[in-house]
Amino acid sequence: MENYRPHPYVAIPPEARQLVNPNTLTAEAYSSYAFELGSASDGRLNLLDATPTATRPTSRLSVPPRSRSRTRSTLQSVPPTIAFPEPELYRSASQRSAVHPPYHRSSKSDSGHTSGPEYDNRDYYGASPYSPSFLDSKVNMLTRELSNMSLQSEEGLRRFQNGELAEKDEEWHHLVPPEARQALGKREVERQSVLFEVFKSERDYVTDLNLIREVFIEPLVSASPPIIGDANRSQSFLSTVFWNLDQICARHEQMLAALFERQREQHPLVHSVSDIILEAAFQFQVDYESYIKHYPLAEQRHRTELKYNKHYQEFMQQCSQDPRVKKRDLITFLSRAVTRLPRLNLILEHLLKLSDSDHPDNEDLPLILSVLNDFLKSTQPGIEAAESKVKFWDLCESLVFNKGEIIELDWYNETRSLIHASPLARRSKSEMDWNPWHDLYVALLNNFLLITKEEKRPGGFIKRLVVSRPIPLEYLRLGGFDDPPESRKERAEEGSILDNFRGSNRSVYPFTIYHAVEKSARRYTLYAPSELARTRWQNALVDAKGVDDVRREANQWFVPQLVEDGAFRVPGPRVIRPTSSKRPPSGRVVQAVSFTAAGGKTFMAVGCSSGIFVGRRGENYRKILSFENVSSMIVLQEFNKIIIHHDNFLLSYSLEVLARVAQYQSPASGLDASLEKIAGQDGNVLCCQAGRMGERTIIVYAVKTFLQVTVYAVEVCNPSEIRTASSRTLQNGMLSFRSFGEPLYVPKDAFSVMLLAKTIAICTERGIVIANPASPAKSAVTLIPDFSGASSSSNTADLKIRCETAKPLGLIRRDATELMVIYDTMGCYITKHGQPARDSMFIRWEIKATSFVHRPPHVLLFSSEFIEIRDVQTGLLEQVIEAVDIRLLLHTPSLRGPLYIAMRGQKNDDDGVSDRIVELTETAEITATTPASGSFTPVEGMWDEWDM
Repeated sequence: MENYRPHPYVAIPPEARQLVNPNTLTAEAYSSYAFELGSASDGRLNLLDATPTATRPTSRLSVPPRSRSRTRSTLQSVPPTIAFPEPELYRSASQRSAVHPPYHRSSKSDSGHTSGPEYDNRDYYGASPYSPSFLDSKVNMLTRELSNMSLQSEEGLRRFQNGELAEKDEEWHHLVPPEARQALGKREVERQSVLFEVFKSERDYVTDLNLIREVFIEPLVSASPPIIGDANRSQSFLSTVFWNLDQICARHEQMLAALFERQREQHPLVHSVSDIILEAAFQFQVDYESYIKHYPLAEQRHRTELKYNKHYQEFMQQCSQDPRVKKRDLITFLSRAVTRLPRLNLILEHLLKLSDSDHPDNEDLPLILSVLNDFLKSTQPGIEAAESKVKFWDLCESLVFNKGEIIELDWYNETRSLIHASPLARRSKSEMDWNPWHDLYVALLNNFLLITKEEKRPGGFIKRLVVSRPIPLEYLRLGGFDDPPESRKERAEEGSILDNFRGSNRSVYPFTIYHAVEKSARRYTLYAPSELARTRWQNALVDAKGVDDVRREANQWFVPQLVEDGAFRVPGPRVIRPTSSKRPPSGRVVQAVSFTAAGGKTFMAVGCSSGIFVGRRGENYRKILSFENVSSMIVLQEFNKIIIHHDNFLLSYSLEVLARVAQYQSPASGLDASLEKIAGQDGNVLCCQAGRMGERTIIVYAVKTFLQVTVYAVEVCNPSEIRTASSRTLQNGMLSFRSFGEPLYVPKDAFSVMLLAKTIAICTERGIVIANPASPAKSAVTLIPDFSGASSSSNTADLKIRCETAKPLGLIRRDATELMVIYDTMGCYITKHGQPARDSMFIRWEIKATSFVHRPPHVLLFSSEFIEIRDVQTGLLEQVIEAVDIRLLLHTPSLRGPLYIAMRGQKNDDDGVSDRIVELTETAEITATTPASGSFTPVEGMWDEWDM
């Protein structure tokens, strides 16, 4: 039999009178771990007889370690021990620090301890009850008898640690001689049983962690063919599900080795294991924190794979047949690391209650419990966040949207989360509905509110049909939450037909939410089952909108910067009749452009309902031209031209002359001298646009005549190319512009034109016409989107119907192979050949747009109250800007430059209500900057006061 201690010892009761010859005893015959029998008066071990040699191991912080006779470094690897054939018996470990005989037994941790006659023959307080003079033959007989009993205990301990005992025999009292239990007393017996539970639970825990590797992980890795999928997917699955269990297992194997070594040294009476647990607790906290916070994600990944992967289901069934698993599933094994520390905490709390007041555990155990409790509390927020993420993923996987519509919830974003979700009810507006109540499942994300209806599918799956388009929090508005409860009549599920008609009534509590754009059409009155549930919804909605407002404020893609508020006014209720000394209101702002004149000065030209005002940005503006309500103004800075579309004419003026006139440096007649008429003589100009086509700057405009609409293109000439011409040419021709290509004849309902890379897009009521003015004979006029395949595709047919009922606004080039068609209510993607892309799916705007601007990678959509900023690639709503009476002041989406908008101002006085001009400035991401290596040189002595 393997023996773990070098020599047998027994403590001699002080009542012994017969002496044993000391010459027959050695120093090793008096170990401090023998049984010490109590006095004859009580018949129990005296656990509190302290001597001057009493010491104990300690792991307390800020206390220097003292030499200890029985312990080694708690997590030190345990070398194999030498078997010793002699029987042994050991004293209660709880007495180790209270009573020490004059003989000290060497152990592996006693480096530097001396042994020999000079150590063994020390005598404290005169004659000691443990000295050889107290030993007699009767005691020798008792020693031999108890030592024989110890042989059975040692064998049982070995089998316990190797896991060879039957489960019913794995108890401390089964491994201890009856005489020892009788000598100890009830409290110490219970304490030793609890200590034994520490060893047992730790052994079982390490065994289960190893089973995870042997039964689940290794077969998954070596499976052929693969069970999960390709190598990347399999590795991702293993990493997500099993996370850092290997690190936790290594920590606990080390801890278990130290515990078993302590048990072998001190069995059957273990003094303490608090030093081992305390040292381990500080080491495995980081590993446990990572695992516990990640556990909900691991469980969700396993359940998802189990739901959709039949091979994985079969693999799990095979694993459950392994006898070592004991019919437990993988979730049980994965949760072992989550529940281990709370269970250990309960065991240690019980152990603390059983420790005497002067026992060393009364100092160490509270520290361990404090560390574990603080750690478990600190992991709760992480667990809740992970559980919320799992619920969010489950919700997203169960959603079913309307066919054909692209709804980008951005649920793969790390910041996305589920805030609140619960069943609610809604009452039908139809009086003919026999069941006016509809049960819904409403979920509040941190960016959308979802209203769904649950449906159970075959296999027990739950699908949630999105019955109303998700409402972005930017557009969500809250109505009343204090209306009195209403009564809902419910039919009885069982009973007679009469009972079904009678039913039962219960109170439901209404609250109202609505969409900011469609206040009436998308107004929802939902009913909560209780007042508490309604309050929870109110708090969740208010908190979510507050957080979303702060998030949007801190992460704006375009920031509105004030340019002017007060210089331009519209008549208000407080305006009196203007006098000769008072400047009349300028009227509503409809256009604004900026340009740079000689000397680098920045000017602005603002078109109002009363004319065009020019001035330095932020200073006084002067009315220069009396063109009322100009349709568009285009600045061509490199050509020193401003193009003005007014009424039926398209005119060009010099920017330099315009700036000099605004500063009173030139007369107004000088501006007329720079005038060039581009169009308007042969018909009414409907619209115009400027842009780049290759290396050329082209102006495209549409002219309406009695019979048709004709689109013309002119190229802007470089000033160096302009040659001196006669006065007749100056009056009847254009020096700065020359014709480009041939006129294009399009349907009479054209209302907008724009330039593409090599062609021109013309927006009509029937769609967008694509034509090439450079070679109209070679390129046929094409109408896009091309719905020729609508008969063979239901998605294409549905998209065709939607496009026919929407108004096209223009095109955006997303990349070399794909374009985005912008309508007033939606957008869709087409290929470079004009055919619907992305399976004919579309994106519906939250607003009805009147105009748009492309600022890669975003498209800005404008309505009178909102500006939507969306990602062109995904259609994701990135930002919303809200104001009153919004107007886009720039109608050249293909040209870069300042982006000006107008909205109602904040001034309302005798001068009228102000129109505010705002520039939308694109932001840039803030990145952390790291100082260059060696760029920082500490000043001598700067850290002296910090003792560093």
